[in-house]
Amino acid sequence: MIESIAIVRLQADSPHVGTVAGWVHDAWGHLHPETPAVAYRREFYAQCGEGGVPSVFVAMHEASPVGTASLVADDMSIRRELTPWLASVFVPPEWRGYGIASRLVQRVEAEALAHGIRHFHLYTPDQQALYRRLGWEDREALTYRGESVTIMSRRLDASTA
Repeated sequence: MIESIAIVRLQADSPHVGTVAGWVHDAWGHLHPETPAVAYRREFYAQCGEGGVPSVFVAMHEASPVGTASLVADDMSIRRELTPWLASVFVPPEWRGYGIASRLVQRVEAEALAHGIRHFHLYTPDQQALYRRLGWEDREALTYRGESVTIMSRRLDASTA
């Protein structure tokens, strides 16, 4: 783990929001082919809230973003009854292996808990082991927009944060 990584709330007027929105679109835009890149990015900017749902966090190393994660109300159109969601956990390949994703997930968990959220969800095609290590539990395996994914859930309490 790199100790000089700071996890901060991403504001819509941040000079890094374009970079982070690009990461998110590049990683998951294929799941929303009906949404043009400009609209996808606009939706991302709207998630940069002041606290609670929605919120976007970014891991910063010196003056550069090195990862992101979000807390959103809705992340899966076929499971709208599930809310809120941990979403868009992304660390560029050159920064993986330093514990950044884990720190981002823990920051989103702390945000959820601070706003009275005790139970939330995520889905992932391939990072189940990471989330299980962090206390998430498998809920359902399914195909979403042509991709095999696992929906996972996490219950939070004061010892979580």
